[in-house]
Amino acid sequence: MAILLGIVGGFIALIGGGELLVRGASNLAAAAKVSPLIIGLTVVAFGTSAPELAVSLQSCYTDKTDLAVGNAVGSNISNLLLILGASALAAPLAVNYRLFRIDIPVMIAAAALLWLFGLGGSLNRIEGAFCFIFLVAYFIFTVRQGRRESAVATSESLIAESEITYDPKTSTWVSIVLDVVKLVIGLALLVLGADWLVEACVELAKGFGVSELVIGLTVVAIGTSLPELVTSLMASLRGERDLAVGNVVGSNILNILLVLGLSAVVAPSGINVDAQSMAFDIPVLIAISLAVVPVFFSGFGITRIEGGAMLLYYLAYLTYLVWHAKTAPGTVTPISQLLMFLAPIVPLMVLVFIFRPRKTT
Repeated sequence: MAILLGIVGGFIALIGGGELLVRGASNLAAAAKVSPLIIGLTVVAFGTSAPELAVSLQSCYTDKTDLAVGNAVGSNISNLLLILGASALAAPLAVNYRLFRIDIPVMIAAAALLWLFGLGGSLNRIEGAFCFIFLVAYFIFTVRQGRRESAVATSESLIAESEITYDPKTSTWVSIVLDVVKLVIGLALLVLGADWLVEACVELAKGFGVSELVIGLTVVAIGTSLPELVTSLMASLRGERDLAVGNVVGSNILNILLVLGLSAVVAPSGINVDAQSMAFDIPVLIAISLAVVPVFFSGFGITRIEGGAMLLYYLAYLTYLVWHAKTAPGTVTPISQLLMFLAPIVPLMVLVFIFRPRKTT
């Protein structure tokens, strides 16, 4: 009975939290005269990454950094394949052109920077500080650029484009505070709902005799991405598709530059980057980050078919993780072994990309 209550309560909290977060973020975007994309890249992305930041800082402060890089990289892979795939399956996503000019290159650069710093076997305090400074500069540029772009458009066109019912003329500090409260309560419900759901699913899996290792690689791994997943899904369903994609791209940037960067500054000996991450996990993240660019650029969006293909890739990736967990501890696996899990899906993805409808306007 407790497991059932945990699952039901977790889902209710996640859905309610996602709805409040998206509503609050959308209204704040109008009040600040910036697009929902900018809010998704900054405020919402930071909020959904806050739990990972808190856990990483705590573990690094006690010099327990073994899982920090793996968790951040795994979360980013999940964001690109699981969250974008599921969101596109719910409603086709539109990709703003500014993502190609600024944000996606920053996301790829952050992953490449992690690999470059990892060549020394760790992410030290100086490198972590560099990542954090890079993030601050990116945030300042993003907010300024967003306000400059929004100033070009009229208030009416911005509201119509974003489907926002917020009226800047009648807004007061009370309504703005209420939107901030919605955003904070939404984030709290997302975190609480994710915890309830993960705990209940872990107990349910144990009841079926599933090993703790497999549970950690699947249920817990997906559970840490539930706030981003629900936020993007709710944004997609409510028509805030810029916010949905911005949340994912922004979270991927924050997971490396903020979560790992700030954690490396706090950790007494820096963050360890193991051989498996350098040989497999980080290169896979870079490859996936590069692979989504032509998908985004073709038609400036993600169709339901492409979303389904991305989910199939994620399932293949999870299958590989479970298979690899059975190998001897400390074994470094090359990327080539992952290909046998991905190969059956490659022809499908190629066909989808070739024959997908193109926008003519």
